[in-house]
Amino acid sequence: MTSDVNSPYQDLSVIRENLDRGTYSCRELTETLLSRIDLHDSNINAFITLSRDEALAGADAQDALIARGEAGPLTGIPIAHKDIFCTEGVKTSAGSRMLDNFTAPYSATVVERLEAAGCVTLGKTNLDEFAMGSSNENSFYGPVKNPWATSHVPGGSSGGSAAAVAAGFCPVSTGTDTGGSIRQPASMCGVTGIKPTYGRVSRWGMIAFASSLDQAGVFARSARDAAVLLSAMTGADPRDSTCINEPAADLTRELNTPLSGLRVGIPEQYMSDLDSQMSDRMADALREMEQAGATLIDISLPHTRYAVPAYYVIAPAECSTNLSRYDGVRFGYRCEDPADIEDLYKRSRSEAFGDEVKQRILVGTFTLSAGYYDAYYHKAQQIRRLIHQDFDAAFNSVDVIAAPTCPGTAFQLGEKISDNIAMYLQDIYTIPVNLAGLPGLSMPVGQIDDLPVGMQLIGRYLDEARLLGAAHQFQQRTDWHLAQPTLKHTTGASDV
Repeated sequence: MTSDVNSPYQDLSVIRENLDRGTYSCRELTETLLSRIDLHDSNINAFITLSRDEALAGADAQDALIARGEAGPLTGIPIAHKDIFCTEGVKTSAGSRMLDNFTAPYSATVVERLEAAGCVTLGKTNLDEFAMGSSNENSFYGPVKNPWATSHVPGGSSGGSAAAVAAGFCPVSTGTDTGGSIRQPASMCGVTGIKPTYGRVSRWGMIAFASSLDQAGVFARSARDAAVLLSAMTGADPRDSTCINEPAADLTRELNTPLSGLRVGIPEQYMSDLDSQMSDRMADALREMEQAGATLIDISLPHTRYAVPAYYVIAPAECSTNLSRYDGVRFGYRCEDPADIEDLYKRSRSEAFGDEVKQRILVGTFTLSAGYYDAYYHKAQQIRRLIHQDFDAAFNSVDVIAAPTCPGTAFQLGEKISDNIAMYLQDIYTIPVNLAGLPGLSMPVGQIDDLPVGMQLIGRYLDEARLLGAAHQFQQRTDWHLAQPTLKHTTGASDV
């Protein structure tokens, strides 16, 4: 067991044991991670806000609980939150100039529950503006860079949260996933990320992008750590009408269930267009699962090809409605010296929203307009139902579905920013899961040219425990999730 507080990559179980034994204190661990962020984050840009004083005060409070023998699984565990979760007394920007001056007066349910469980919040992580993007290049605060290669993107929209875990800035972090925004950056940064079933985790206090698709989830190095963290986030919330009326779930319960007998579906539509290297990495991972006793079964998800166009009707439509509240009047950015109320609205929104957000608002407003609603939005919802039915049919014969998370590894910064189609297709394998409201997990399964590759596991409704168990069993047999990038100091010196 690693007992050195300076080791940046420690599993939650190791941190728990060290804190309980007094090998190091929560304050010492927090100070160490804050120092690591100070040293390296100028090269990564994972954080928008560091809550240094609040983190140290929280660490002292958790040390007191540990000293009294009152520690739970997450007591004293440092965490970072995607800056789309309202956090009381801390700037909550959603990566946008629109909310650059917004300090949340309350905390999201996710933040409340994790703080109640004993987590210590280090700060708020960078993201694509209002969670709209697949590369984390759309942030008002600048792009996040991939810790494995800082000339490459970390994925988006939760790129800051994924990069923070990959860089060893924190052992776990939160994210949100509307069309792949947890799983895709998890794949590109070589960490484990899970989007639970829609409604499994409360959305209250989470700034909305597309309300029927958004779901909170987690990043961790391992499936075991993800299971521990996500368990503390689940449960009914009367403040969120979209939250499932289910009690908090123990998502660690199937971690020790062997892969023997597990029926793994392999969708032909997800495998046919992969390049040879990606295909080889998927084949290697599936062979590992098969050797552990899983049965591979070919399946078909025939409406997959309609998922991206359907998503880019539904999500912008909901985005245009949700973002209509940002008008320069009630809160957020306000332009200077408006001539009249119309000028106030126009300039406040045009000056504060980035190009990607403006584009999606315009698309969404168009698809909801009179004369086009039935042709676009209604038709997209019908396609959504067909995609859901494809998954229902597949799960009659399989327990989980395995597929690539992304078409490839992390691409270079700027490579796709001006090509909307190429950028949107980065989520081709993740979007169907959101449209169906199912849980999906990405785990590291290899590398191509020293960049991580992730494989996605998709489960039945409320079957997160099985996904996490299957991923954990895979990680017991492989060590891809233990791989670490080599970071560079600002001075250029290497430091693992």
